[in-house]
Amino acid sequence: MQDSLHLLRTRRFLPIFTTQFLGAFNDNLFRTAMVLLVIYGIYGDAEQEAAFSAIAGGLFILPFFLLSALSGQLADAMDKARIVRIVKSAEIGIMIFGAAGLLLQNTALMLIALTAMGVHSTFFGPIKYAILPQHLTKDEVLGGTGLVEAGTYIAILGGTILGGLLVLQRPDGSYHAEWAAVGVLVVALIGRIAGGFVPPAPPADDAEIPGYPHRGMDWHIVRASITLVSATLHVRRLFLAILSISFFWAMGAVLAAQFPPLVKNVLFADQSVATLFLAVFSVGVAIGSVAINRMLKGNVSARFAPSSALLMGIFVLLLYWLTKDWTPPGTELVDVREFLRHPLGWAVVLDLLGVAIAGGMFVVPLYAFLTTTVPKSETARTVAANNIVNSGAMVLATLILTGLVLVGVSVAETLFLVAVASVIAAWLGWKLHLACN
Repeated sequence: MQDSLHLLRTRRFLPIFTTQFLGAFNDNLFRTAMVLLVIYGIYGDAEQEAAFSAIAGGLFILPFFLLSALSGQLADAMDKARIVRIVKSAEIGIMIFGAAGLLLQNTALMLIALTAMGVHSTFFGPIKYAILPQHLTKDEVLGGTGLVEAGTYIAILGGTILGGLLVLQRPDGSYHAEWAAVGVLVVALIGRIAGGFVPPAPPADDAEIPGYPHRGMDWHIVRASITLVSATLHVRRLFLAILSISFFWAMGAVLAAQFPPLVKNVLFADQSVATLFLAVFSVGVAIGSVAINRMLKGNVSARFAPSSALLMGIFVLLLYWLTKDWTPPGTELVDVREFLRHPLGWAVVLDLLGVAIAGGMFVVPLYAFLTTTVPKSETARTVAANNIVNSGAMVLATLILTGLVLVGVSVAETLFLVAVASVIAAWLGWKLHLACN
């Protein structure tokens, strides 16, 4: 950890780390406050609530499909620090709409702001990784990537918890999110200030890989996306890394979708236990993200990817075994204290921590690999191509999960399927490791 934490004392890294942290924090602060306000304070119908959640999730992820190619081209063609400032300035305007939606309890305004935040994240996404090779030395990129990933998960946790705390109930029983409205604006302003300290990162003049799209803008969204993803097929190592990351996020999408029903309907626990699971998972990914840098001694390598994927699968399999025959302590949903008193309560928590640590160890070197296996002139477009494939994999995994649930597959059984799928992730990691040697 000490090998990479020194980066937090440098201007080369701290401003971009802080900007990314605050962006992820604000995303989750706003989304959590919005969802809770809508569910508890606006709608009173289960079908409306489910429809709103589905629409909100789709609107946030849609820009990643449509605009990732443009964001990658833009980041490779312009000064990345300038784009950071533009994007963070836009976030302030977006959050004015978001705050107004929260104050007025207007779902249309909130959904407009959520969609705009998806666009914001789409254009910022390639930069947070692609800027690292320009500001850090080669042996610092892995550590910096790990810190960015760790900070993102801690920000997700913090934003989610605060978003829940800031949706308050009035004496008359109605709900409001006035403090959340203030919070999203304040965080956006601080994020813009932090973004102003990011050092310049002008377009690199490195020679481009043959077959890769030339620097510049192709404004045809579909053609640009297809061209960008197709270009990665010509570089075997790059394509294997993207496949491995996408498979990881597909498994992650299934786990994330199943956590709420797992907590409520399998473990018979309330939302405080769901929050505990989120906290444990976030901390675990952060630990794995930083620890893998220590294990690899700063060298970007996939040699631990197969074992990390298999270890993650073993922990998921153990989670399946722990939960498949779970015996509830009573008829009421239990809180954290009662859950941890269950004979297997601590075992579930520690097992979930193991899943997260192994996941962090698997994915962080692969992200670092994306930004170091291509010239600096192509890093943002490479990350953008990865984002397109990742988004598709997550949507496909969610659709498959929905189909499995409709045919009667239980929550515990989906955990078993994820454990089996980790073998494929390990195989992809092994193929990548061989391709790098």
